[in-house]
Amino acid sequence: MRSAIRMLALAMTMTLAASHSHAAPRKSPHADVGNGRIAWFDITTPDLPRSKEFYGKLFGWTFTSLEGTEYAVEIVAGSTSIGTLRVAEGKVSAFDGVVYVQVADMKASCKKAQELGGTIPPGFPFNLQNRTGAVALVVDPAGHPVGMYSRTPIEPEKP
Repeated sequence: MRSAIRMLALAMTMTLAASHSHAAPRKSPHADVGNGRIAWFDITTPDLPRSKEFYGKLFGWTFTSLEGTEYAVEIVAGSTSIGTLRVAEGKVSAFDGVVYVQVADMKASCKKAQELGGTIPPGFPFNLQNRTGAVALVVDPAGHPVGMYSRTPIEPEKP
C-alpha cells in the first residue's frame, strides 16, 4: 500500500511539475472547483496504450506526455488537465485510483482527518512545485486512500 501511495504521489507531482516546467509555456493553475469537490484523479492501468485508446474513445480525452517518465500521462478533457493515467504497480484491483478533493486549508484538513481516525502517510502534506498549491493523502479508517488538494501552498511553521 505504501509503495502504491508513493507511486501515486510521484505521478501527481510529476504531472503538476511537468505542467509548470520551463520547457513549455506555463499553464494556468488547475481549475478552482470549490472546496469539497473533486479536483484531480488518477487511474491506474497495466496497459497504458490500451487504456489511452479506451478512455480517449469513450470520453474524448487526449493525453499529454510527462517529462521524465514513460509510466504516466496527463489526462486532458477539452483544454483542461483533469488527472493522470499511470502504470499500475502490480495487479489492478477495484480499489486502484485516487481522487483528490479540493480543500481550503491543508493543515486544518489533515488535522481533522486524523481526528476522525484517518492516517496521513509519511511525507504528506507537501507543496507542489513553484508553490502552486499543496497535496496530501489520507488513508481513511477502512484503509482507502483519498487525496486532498489545496490551491494555497502550506506556509512554513513560525518559530
